[in-house]
Formats: sequence, structure tokens, C-alpha cells
Amino acid sequence: MAYQQTNSKGVTYYLHQSEVTFRGSAPRTIYFFAKTANNAKGTPCDLPDDREVRENPRNGFLYLKKKA
Repeated sequence: MAYQQTNSKGVTYYLHQSEVTFRGSAPRTIYFFAKTANNAKGTPCDLPDDREVRENPRNGFLYLKKKA
């Protein structure tokens, strides 16, 4: 089951990951939140151990940040 979290506005988001290649660099794993559990742009995943979830106070969007 994918990691899910509800923001302060009551909307539930699901964590996804995707492999992308930027110009001139090696492939990287990016993480993003989506409102649906199944998203065509990525696969559902669990929360990585080295990240923590934060919320933008202005709009309620969730994002990941590396732990300090």
C-alpha cells in the first residue's frame, strides 16, 4: 500500500515515485503526491527513510524534504 496523508484542508494525497533523466545527467528518482492512488505518471511507494512530509501553508500542497 502506498503512503498516504491528509493535509490540513482534508484532502488525501498518495505518494508516488518515478525515474526521470534530466539532460546530461544520470537517471534520478523523483517523488510526488497525487490525489489518486493510481497515477499514470508514477508508481505508488512508501515514504523513504531519509525524507519527511511537509505542507505548504498557503495552498495545502504536500512535499518531501530531506531530514536534517
